[in-house]
Amino acid sequence: MNENTNGRTVALVTGANKGIGYEIAAGLGALGWLVGVGARDERRRTDAVAALRARGADAFGVPLDVTDDASAAAAAKLLDERFGRLDVLVNNAAVTGGIPQEPTVVDLAEVRAVLETNVLGVIRVTNAVLPLLRRSAAPRVVNMSSAVGSLAMQSEPDAFTGPISAAYAPSKTLLNAVTVQYAKELRDTGILFNLACPGYCDTDLNGHSGPRTPVQGAAIAVELATLPDDGPSGRFFNEDGPLPW
Repeated sequence: MNENTNGRTVALVTGANKGIGYEIAAGLGALGWLVGVGARDERRRTDAVAALRARGADAFGVPLDVTDDASAAAAAKLLDERFGRLDVLVNNAAVTGGIPQEPTVVDLAEVRAVLETNVLGVIRVTNAVLPLLRRSAAPRVVNMSSAVGSLAMQSEPDAFTGPISAAYAPSKTLLNAVTVQYAKELRDTGILFNLACPGYCDTDLNGHSGPRTPVQGAAIAVELATLPDDGPSGRFFNEDGPLPW
């Protein structure tokens, strides 16, 4: 029997045990939502749930390795058995990959590993929970991207797009393209698919070199997770508005 949610929104955030993902979970929890902390490391997941609950969020752990089919299926089963639906999915889990990443010297194994998490992981988890999203009255999917995935910005010589990258940046470009295809295919279902750019934040992903805080980076994801029914779909945003492709 499904748990009575008392009308509260049920969300899942992948890679939510730290950094921007953790702050996204905190932001959604502050709205009174039930927030699933998706993470593969049991200790970090448990610690994150405890920290979020100490902050007043109704958080719960969801064992989830986005690179594993069985893990994604098990996460969907857990949500189905507990709630019978999912209202919001935030695909936040990502890796940068090793260096060097210049295309002339990059290790193809690194490219595959980055794509496995940053793109295939998003497809894997989204498809696993799609039946649960279809049961929601206001389903939303937010995919965490980056300005480095914008081909328009990459083509501008003065734009800040990070180091030359044949793995991480192109993975975000592909994620952007895949998200648009989801929005097109499912445009008549009420599920809104959008991309969020958190900006260059202080996280483990970049060795804590970013000037923005994870809280600042999480804000755009929370905004897109709470879009009204007539909100946009298949779009790419940061906190200042739409970004170029």
